[in-house]
Amino acid sequence: MGKFRKKPVEIEAFTIKSGECPQWFIDAIEKGNVIILPDKKGCYINTLEGQMHGEITDYIIKGVSGEIYPCKPDIFEKTYESVEV
Repeated sequence: MGKFRKKPVEIEAFTIKSGECPQWFIDAIEKGNVIILPDKKGCYINTLEGQMHGEITDYIIKGVSGEIYPCKPDIFEKTYESVEV
């Protein structure tokens, strides 16, 4: 068994808490792939692995293939760094 490193890829991400929703997230809501909870403190996201719960503080990520999924802040901060645009 070998060791592997994650390839550097750029993703888009935000937190629901930030109050800023990118268009790709709004599109996913309109298509029914994301359901915002009534209290707006989270959402349910339909993923290839099934429905996942994203909390208000989780990062919502749009992956390299357009997939959307939640990520806990501590994991996000260990895995990703900001990219200058």
